[in-house]
Amino acid sequence: MQVNGSHKFSPLSLRPSQHTMRRMAEEIQPYKDHSSWISSWLPSWCPTSPSQLKNAEEKMLQNVKQPFSRQYVRISNNNYLWTLAFSTLPQPHSSPHPPTTTRPPLVLLHGFGGGVALWAQNLDSLSSSGPVYALDLLGFGRSSRPQFSTDSEGAEEQFLAALEEWREKVGLEEMVLLGHNLGGYLSAAYTFKHPHRVKHLLLVEPWGFPSRPENPNHNSIPVWIRAMGAVMSPFNPLAGLRLAGPLGPMLVQTIRSDFKQKYSSVFDDNTVSDYIYHLNAQSPSGETAFRNMTIPYGWAKRPMLERIGQIQDDIPISFIYGSRSSIDSDSGYAFKKKRPEVEIMVIRGAGHYVFADQPDDFNQTVLQILTRTEKRSEDEGTK
Repeated sequence: MQVNGSHKFSPLSLRPSQHTMRRMAEEIQPYKDHSSWISSWLPSWCPTSPSQLKNAEEKMLQNVKQPFSRQYVRISNNNYLWTLAFSTLPQPHSSPHPPTTTRPPLVLLHGFGGGVALWAQNLDSLSSSGPVYALDLLGFGRSSRPQFSTDSEGAEEQFLAALEEWREKVGLEEMVLLGHNLGGYLSAAYTFKHPHRVKHLLLVEPWGFPSRPENPNHNSIPVWIRAMGAVMSPFNPLAGLRLAGPLGPMLVQTIRSDFKQKYSSVFDDNTVSDYIYHLNAQSPSGETAFRNMTIPYGWAKRPMLERIGQIQDDIPISFIYGSRSSIDSDSGYAFKKKRPEVEIMVIRGAGHYVFADQPDDFNQTVLQILTRTEKRSEDEGTK
């Protein structure tokens, strides 16, 4: 087991999820770089590799203070999901007895092109009150990158099956599921398929909810996006990153220079853009799955707003949006009309990456939801 920082602990020392962490520890496997056709030419053309991604992730996480373990959790078909696991531990100068919590673990699912380390400004705060898990989705980050179905429903099912296997291997009976972007879409899909496993669903700027308009207003789409859409439609969304070869890192620094500002309180160099580059310059497995789940200009082939109503009424649902986001919050409000108890929160000054734009406000919002979830669990336990 790899452990962050100077804290050394075994699964048996963790509380309140001793059994969970023990089950998880049993699934650790040494990482093997499974070669594929892309790996034969990619290192010589693109300055990336699994080891460089590992180093970039470690640099992103170097300022996380809470102890955590990192491991590959094996699932079927020789696949694995890269996972960070936090648990409530006694801190220096505190009581030797860790606080107990009745709330289920919080599970974080990143968005398209993301990875576990993008939560770097959130992990300490969110894990301060209970166990937290962050994992790289199948096909992304440091998780395995298998071939996905070309069918949109089949690709979605592969994501969900991997998440359910992960839950079983880690040993979670139930969880608070938080997903951003694509992670939000998959969180919603998982919840109505496995309702008894989710105590609260948090959808952060979720992708794929509205249906594509029958007559979309193409004039509202910038000309350069329409041109890129026409040229790149046969390819994966981030193919240009790989085609740029050695210029790829500079391309990310230029096009996504906003990420440097989002994490400016933590890093004053290109740490974040380097991580984003290495996340997305490798075998485009999850990226291909995403492409197969979309129609032009990013609409979902199977819109979630048409299906989210299948989620059981007794599962609380919260939407979190950024006030300055390009993602339309109309879907959340449309669903709220059908289910008034649905909660919609807007973080002022935040864009689509609300957890990075305004991390303190985001963390406090999520912690408040977790507190309410814990109270509900306590109330249910006294009945």
